[in-house]
Amino acid sequence: MEVKIVGVVGCGQMGGDIAQISAQSGYQVVVSEINNELLNKGLASINSSLTKSIEKERITLADKEAALARIKGTIDFKDFGACALVIEAAIENLDLKKKIFTELDRVCPKQTILATNTSCLPIIEMAMATGRPDRVLGLHFFNPATVMKLMEVIRTIVTSDEAVKVGRDFSQSLGKTTIIARDAPCFIVNRLLVPQLLSAIGMLEDGVATREDIDTGLTLGLGHPIGPLALSDLVGLDTLLFIANSTYNEFKDPQFAPPVLLAKMVAAGWLGRKTGKGFYDYK
Repeated sequence: MEVKIVGVVGCGQMGGDIAQISAQSGYQVVVSEINNELLNKGLASINSSLTKSIEKERITLADKEAALARIKGTIDFKDFGACALVIEAAIENLDLKKKIFTELDRVCPKQTILATNTSCLPIIEMAMATGRPDRVLGLHFFNPATVMKLMEVIRTIVTSDEAVKVGRDFSQSLGKTTIIARDAPCFIVNRLLVPQLLSAIGMLEDGVATREDIDTGLTLGLGHPIGPLALSDLVGLDTLLFIANSTYNEFKDPQFAPPVLLAKMVAAGWLGRKTGKGFYDYK
């Protein structure tokens, strides 16, 4: 099936980026939020991101105007009725996501593919909240979605080959390299990454080294572009804690048990870059 109109549920950090890169790749985009205030904020962020790309000479003013013209904002789920592919990018709350999938199943044509951008939640549970579980899959973008070149395409035990092909073809049309994972906690990348981030936080908590030396050890010692503590701030410490807890509850593997320091920082509202303070101060 051919995808011409893409829906995105959520116009926050990830949803906005997904809407933007889809529009820049030539797709008509319908992006939603729960109210006009959040929608306008998300659309303004897309506009600002495109302006920065002009300043960096990555795109022209004409490119920006063309991309914005392809994006339609909405607070009404009925506007997803013309979409061949809808990507859910709401917060990591399984009950909320299941409600979203139930509503999408109600308003979208039966041939529409429904995808989730979740980084760790069980996709099969979202799929079974619909009447089309074979047409539900994961499309896990990496942050920032407008820059990162990888896409995890996740299939459940009931996802059809056609749905996987649509997801892979769409991903590649955005310039992404795709890897296929089964519906298991953390999929591929986060299953490798999260224990490393938690280990770095544990080292800081135990006084093994300073935050700067831990990060320098990974960047210069292993050639990573960013250190684990700085990366944790970028991901969001609340997001990291949620992923760690969800995966630990599934596997009971000690390497996914979050350090006490991480939980304390989240409780204090020190969530990383998005709040201006995490392991580093961004204010």
